[in-house]
Amino acid sequence: MSSIEQFRQSPHKLLVIPGPIEVSDEVLFANAHPSMSHVSPDFIPVLGDCIRMTRQVDSRSANTLPSHISYRTVVDTAKGQPFLIAGSGTLGWDQIAANLVEPGENALVLHSGYFGDSFAECLETYGANVDQLKAEIGAAVSQEAIAEALGKKKYKLLTFTHVDTSTAVLSDAKAIVETVRRVSPETLVALDGVCSVASEEIHMDQWDVDVIITASQKGLGTPPGLSILVASVRAMQVFSSRKSRPTSYYGSWKKWLPVMQAYESGKPSYFATPPVNLIYAFHASLSKITKSSPSLAERYELHRDASRRVKAAAQELGLKQLPLDPAFAANGMTALWYPDGLSAGDILPRLVKKGIVVAGGLHVDVKDKYFRIGHMGITAVEKSRGDVDAVVKALGETLAEAAAEK
Repeated sequence: MSSIEQFRQSPHKLLVIPGPIEVSDEVLFANAHPSMSHVSPDFIPVLGDCIRMTRQVDSRSANTLPSHISYRTVVDTAKGQPFLIAGSGTLGWDQIAANLVEPGENALVLHSGYFGDSFAECLETYGANVDQLKAEIGAAVSQEAIAEALGKKKYKLLTFTHVDTSTAVLSDAKAIVETVRRVSPETLVALDGVCSVASEEIHMDQWDVDVIITASQKGLGTPPGLSILVASVRAMQVFSSRKSRPTSYYGSWKKWLPVMQAYESGKPSYFATPPVNLIYAFHASLSKITKSSPSLAERYELHRDASRRVKAAAQELGLKQLPLDPAFAANGMTALWYPDGLSAGDILPRLVKKGIVVAGGLHVDVKDKYFRIGHMGITAVEKSRGDVDAVVKALGETLAEAAAEK
């Protein structure tokens, strides 16, 4: 196929796990760009645009909002430094641990699910002394517990998972940063936004977040393989003043910062080869998100609407959410306990036969007791696709069939 007008994806099962997600024809077509040199004059502005779109003001989006609200891009920052590097979202943890924490320094990890343990292990691998504050399954760590921990020990870094993919728990990012700035203002705050960027509201500058990490395959609607990180001015100053060199080679900002700065200024640079075709796909998705209709504000509301529809339908079917309180429930995904007497084997294969792919449980303590549905990106934003309706219909039929068989 030679043009996007002709290109259509092959028929396939509807992918509604919490990442990777369904990807638009435009993005997949961009991913099929002919092989291109990473220092080609044609490619340089594409990567440069991606860096700018990850950061800079998008006046069309902002102009659609009340004067007291300002959206720029999906992380809402004017001065943050983006790093777009080939790798999983997990690479974001390594970058934070290797560039912002020196061996022997203290880090506090807020644990709302599986990925709190993983982030803690990553930090320990690079020599940090790590404490965890663990919420009960289905809850987020309280502000009181955070304040108490910060009052007892000096921490270089506090990390939290904005939406933990294992539990669908949404932590209150704004409140967390406010607590840190009140009790321990010099502590850096890192937000793991792999499962929240582009589906949950984030205001990096306004909330004073120091680092946001994410990945291409969830709310950003691009195939997997791109690690995306944005560091604040404060974080970059801390990095510049570190006493020891970064403890990673591939993830070192000493290597990557000149590359990012060069491409943004329209010049080629090299440390390691970027994922050229994936950058073309990311460019197509970012252009749609930040420069086209619907606006960012409208996209967030569409995610909230899709979330309400899925959760309301689940409640009508007698299913209970894993998050203990609606205030803790993410808008880009839903985690549901299996009904009494039913298990993964009763539910997931039936959904697959109906063309719907959801995810099983991930939290190690309860992974066989619940399942997860993703509703982010085009599944939430493009209502004409009918994805949410298809999921709700298939779920109702599946539960009825499974109950009848039992």
